[in-house]
Amino acid sequence: MAMIAKQCPDIEVRVVDINEARIAAWNSDELPIYEPGLHEVVCEARGRNLHFTTDVDGSIDKADIVFISVNTPTKTFGIGAGKAANLEFVEKCARQIALSSKGHKIVVEKSTLPVRTAEAVKRILSTAGNSDASFDVLSNPEFLAEGTAVEDLLNPDRVLIGGESSEAIDRLADIYGRWVKPDSIIKTNLWSSELSKLTANAFLAQRVSSINAISALCEETGADVDEVAKAIGTDSRIGPKFLKSSVGFGGSCFQKDILNLVYLCSHFGLDEVAAYWEQVVIMNDYQKRRFSTRIVKTMFNTVSDKEIAIFGFAFKKDTNDTRESPSIYVCRDLLEERAKLTIYDPKVDIAKIKMELTYLMANPDGTLSDMNRDLIDNNVRVADSCEKAADGAHAIAVLTEWDEFKTADFKSIYASMRKPAFLFDGRNLLNREELETIGFEVKAIGKS
Repeated sequence: MAMIAKQCPDIEVRVVDINEARIAAWNSDELPIYEPGLHEVVCEARGRNLHFTTDVDGSIDKADIVFISVNTPTKTFGIGAGKAANLEFVEKCARQIALSSKGHKIVVEKSTLPVRTAEAVKRILSTAGNSDASFDVLSNPEFLAEGTAVEDLLNPDRVLIGGESSEAIDRLADIYGRWVKPDSIIKTNLWSSELSKLTANAFLAQRVSSINAISALCEETGADVDEVAKAIGTDSRIGPKFLKSSVGFGGSCFQKDILNLVYLCSHFGLDEVAAYWEQVVIMNDYQKRRFSTRIVKTMFNTVSDKEIAIFGFAFKKDTNDTRESPSIYVCRDLLEERAKLTIYDPKVDIAKIKMELTYLMANPDGTLSDMNRDLIDNNVRVADSCEKAADGAHAIAVLTEWDEFKTADFKSIYASMRKPAFLFDGRNLLNREELETIGFEVKAIGKS
């Protein structure tokens, strides 16, 4: 919405949320989301034609186009728990739009939704509100990547718009057309658009899990996963993107969308298809577990009461998003082995770190055992630099590919650590030969 406001100064854009604290943050100098370039985009348009408000009814009433952009997390209860998308917030939005609307409006699904969700949205809009209101429903899924979101919005690979009304599709396409090339705007039917978002994320995650599966074989055979990835990536039929082996993928989309796809396939009786896609998630879980196990085995089969520096907690660089970050799972595994963790991430604070660990280590009913609470309170602390995190540590685990880790003073870091000093590179980010020359014992993904 900030990008639309920036590129289309004649269009009034209102971002609405019922969370007053969140809206206050968007109206402040400390935005609730870190994304390179986002602050500048928001500041350019905010107060001119970009407004953040809690006025739900008034904003819907004045709008010609309403985007539904709420979270669709994986269900944790009831039918489809653990796989199906929780559409509670989408339905509540649709009902609110229906109640607050007069005349004709275009309602755009921006959230990632299961195919055929638009059918439910259309029924709610047509029956739950004013009789003089009418609606067109479009699907316009987002394909940006965190960390490069602003650039992705400025120069998108494609803008996908699906719907049944060509007039409504063209109206939304005209807005994007202010800065996006016409041949990058793809128009489809409603159901193809909804399914395309799930499919795109599933294919990208599949590539990550595929190269991570090969990384396990590389470690056993002496092959180098980076060399393998380069060799196969030069094949024009395969290409080099998303062939970077790591401790595993994270973020708000990949796992959630694949599990949603698995649930949909099972719902339609496509059990073999469901099993195929579920294996992508299984492999990702295996990769995180394998990394934790390698740390323990390398450090003489115990990390109990040992100090381990964690470099990175966000799921990827240039974001403060920690959702499904591999670092959470590795930290959980190490805490269960009674390790003492000092975590450094340039954009993630201690409150978010402890919140994520508390959620992951909680009992099924959401409560936290006294033992796990003590582990989080007593065995987790944060530092404000790589050097301070590693001071006195037995090992370093690199779990996020922040650029600053590549330029850290590893000679000084090594001098401050206990010996032997181990370094586990979960991103294949660092120069292994240089680290080994300094004295580190280095273990990297996909390298023996």
